[in-house]
Amino acid sequence: MIHQPSYSILNRWTEAELNDTLRTSGLGAIAFTPLAQGLLTDKYLGDGTADRAQKRGSISEKPLSADGLKILRGLNDIAKERGQSLAQMALQWTLRDPVVVSALIGASRTEQLDENIAALNGPAFSDEELSRIDALSNGIDVDLWASSSTL
Repeated sequence: MIHQPSYSILNRWTEAELNDTLRTSGLGAIAFTPLAQGLLTDKYLGDGTADRAQKRGSISEKPLSADGLKILRGLNDIAKERGQSLAQMALQWTLRDPVVVSALIGASRTEQLDENIAALNGPAFSDEELSRIDALSNGIDVDLWASSSTL
Protein backbone atom coordinates (compact mmCIF):
# COMPACT_ATOMS: atom_id res chain seq x y z
CA MET A 1 0.00 0.00 0.00
CA ILE A 2 1.03 3.57 -0.66
CA HIS A 3 0.12 6.84 1.02
CA GLN A 4 0.16 10.05 -1.07
CA PRO A 5 1.01 13.05 1.13
CA SER A 6 2.14 16.49 0.08
CA TYR A 7 5.84 16.60 0.92
CA SER A 8 8.76 18.81 -0.02
CA ILE A 9 11.70 20.68 1.47
CA LEU A 10 9.18 23.40 2.33
CA ASN A 11 6.40 21.10 3.56
CA ARG A 12 7.85 18.56 5.96
CA TRP A 13 4.86 17.64 8.09
CA THR A 14 5.23 13.93 7.30
CA GLU A 15 8.54 13.79 9.15
CA ALA A 16 6.86 14.27 12.54
CA GLU A 17 5.26 10.81 12.61
CA LEU A 18 3.93 9.67 9.26
CA ASN A 19 7.22 8.57 7.69
CA ASP A 20 8.10 6.36 10.67
CA THR A 21 4.56 4.92 10.77
CA LEU A 22 4.76 4.06 7.06
CA ARG A 23 8.21 2.55 7.51
CA THR A 24 7.27 0.34 10.48
CA SER A 25 4.07 -0.75 8.70
CA GLY A 26 5.96 -1.75 5.55
CA LEU A 27 4.25 0.98 3.54
CA GLY A 28 5.57 3.71 1.31
CA ALA A 29 4.73 7.24 0.23
CA ILE A 30 4.39 8.87 -3.15
CA ALA A 31 5.05 12.55 -2.52
CA PHE A 32 2.92 15.01 -4.39
CA THR A 33 3.97 18.63 -4.95
CA PRO A 34 7.66 17.91 -4.27
CA LEU A 35 8.40 21.23 -6.01
CA ALA A 36 5.84 23.10 -3.87
CA GLN A 37 3.74 24.19 -6.85
CA GLY A 38 6.82 25.66 -8.53
CA LEU A 39 8.30 27.46 -5.52
CA LEU A 40 11.25 25.05 -5.63
CA THR A 41 12.12 25.93 -9.21
CA ASP A 42 13.85 28.98 -10.61
CA LYS A 43 10.49 30.70 -11.32
CA TYR A 44 10.43 32.73 -8.10
CA LEU A 45 14.12 33.51 -7.63
CA GLY A 46 14.02 36.90 -9.35
CA ASP A 47 11.64 39.27 -7.62
CA GLY A 48 9.59 36.65 -5.79
CA THR A 49 6.81 36.42 -8.36
CA ALA A 50 6.40 33.90 -11.13
CA ASP A 51 5.59 34.68 -14.71
CA ARG A 52 3.05 31.92 -15.19
CA ALA A 53 0.95 31.32 -18.23
CA GLN A 54 -1.38 29.23 -16.10
CA LYS A 55 -2.51 30.84 -12.85
CA ARG A 56 -3.44 28.53 -10.01
CA GLY A 57 -5.51 29.47 -7.02
CA SER A 58 -3.34 27.38 -4.70
CA ILE A 59 -0.48 29.90 -4.73
CA SER A 60 -0.90 33.56 -4.04
CA GLU A 61 -0.09 35.90 -6.90
CA LYS A 62 1.54 38.26 -4.40
CA PRO A 63 5.34 38.29 -4.34
CA LEU A 64 7.04 36.10 -1.77
CA SER A 65 8.07 37.77 1.44
CA ALA A 66 11.67 38.91 1.76
CA ASP A 67 12.27 36.03 4.19
CA GLY A 68 10.68 33.50 1.83
CA LEU A 69 12.76 34.74 -1.07
CA LYS A 70 15.92 34.58 1.08
CA ILE A 71 15.16 30.94 1.90
CA LEU A 72 14.59 30.00 -1.74
CA ARG A 73 17.78 31.77 -2.81
CA GLY A 74 19.73 30.03 -0.04
CA LEU A 75 18.42 26.66 -1.19
CA ASN A 76 19.30 27.60 -4.76
CA ASP A 77 22.88 28.40 -3.65
CA ILE A 78 23.21 24.90 -2.18
CA ALA A 79 21.83 23.39 -5.39
CA LYS A 80 24.32 25.32 -7.52
CA GLU A 81 27.19 24.15 -5.30
CA ARG A 82 25.98 20.60 -5.97
CA GLY A 83 25.88 21.22 -9.73
CA GLN A 84 22.07 21.00 -9.78
CA SER A 85 19.11 23.23 -10.40
CA LEU A 86 16.92 24.02 -7.42
CA ALA A 87 14.24 21.70 -8.81
CA GLN A 88 16.69 18.82 -9.21
CA MET A 89 17.98 19.20 -5.66
CA ALA A 90 14.43 19.46 -4.30
CA LEU A 91 13.37 16.26 -6.05
CA GLN A 92 16.49 14.38 -4.96
CA TRP A 93 15.97 15.61 -1.40
CA THR A 94 12.36 14.41 -1.43
CA LEU A 95 13.46 10.95 -2.56
CA ARG A 96 16.39 10.65 -0.11
CA ASP A 97 14.30 8.73 2.45
CA PRO A 98 13.54 5.21 1.15
CA VAL A 99 9.98 5.44 2.54
CA VAL A 100 9.30 7.96 -0.26
CA VAL A 101 9.17 5.55 -3.18
CA SER A 102 8.23 8.09 -5.85
CA ALA A 103 7.37 11.73 -6.39
CA LEU A 104 4.62 13.13 -8.58
CA ILE A 105 5.81 15.93 -10.81
CA GLY A 106 3.78 18.18 -13.04
CA ALA A 107 6.03 18.83 -16.01
CA SER A 108 4.36 20.82 -18.77
CA ARG A 109 7.27 20.62 -21.23
CA THR A 110 9.65 17.81 -22.15
CA GLU A 111 12.57 20.00 -21.04
CA GLN A 112 11.12 20.07 -17.53
CA LEU A 113 10.73 16.31 -17.56
CA ASP A 114 14.35 15.87 -18.68
CA GLU A 115 15.55 18.25 -15.95
CA ASN A 116 13.51 16.43 -13.31
CA ILE A 117 14.77 13.01 -14.36
CA ALA A 118 18.36 14.30 -14.15
CA ALA A 119 17.78 14.77 -10.41
CA LEU A 120 18.37 11.03 -10.07
CA ASN A 121 21.99 11.54 -11.14
CA GLY A 122 22.86 14.07 -8.44
CA PRO A 123 25.54 13.41 -5.83
CA ALA A 124 24.55 12.00 -2.46
CA PHE A 125 23.79 14.64 0.13
CA SER A 126 26.50 15.32 2.68
CA ASP A 127 25.55 15.76 6.34
CA GLU A 128 26.64 19.40 6.04
CA GLU A 129 24.32 20.00 3.05
CA LEU A 130 21.39 18.39 4.84
CA SER A 131 22.06 20.57 7.90
CA ARG A 132 22.11 23.71 5.76
CA ILE A 133 18.87 22.67 4.03
CA ASP A 134 17.27 21.96 7.41
CA ALA A 135 18.35 25.35 8.78
CA LEU A 136 16.89 27.18 5.79
CA SER A 137 13.67 25.22 5.50
CA ASN A 138 12.96 25.51 9.20
CA GLY A 139 11.87 29.09 8.54
CA ILE A 140 9.06 28.30 6.12
CA ASP A 141 6.16 25.86 5.89
CA VAL A 142 4.20 25.61 2.69
CA ASP A 143 1.35 23.19 3.24
CA LEU A 144 -1.11 24.34 0.62
CA TRP A 145 -3.56 21.59 1.55
CA ALA A 146 -3.56 21.88 5.33
CA SER A 147 -7.04 23.39 5.46
CA SER A 148 -8.51 20.60 3.34
CA SER A 149 -7.20 17.95 5.74
CA THR A 150 -9.36 19.31 8.55
CA LEU A 151 -12.68 19.08 6.70
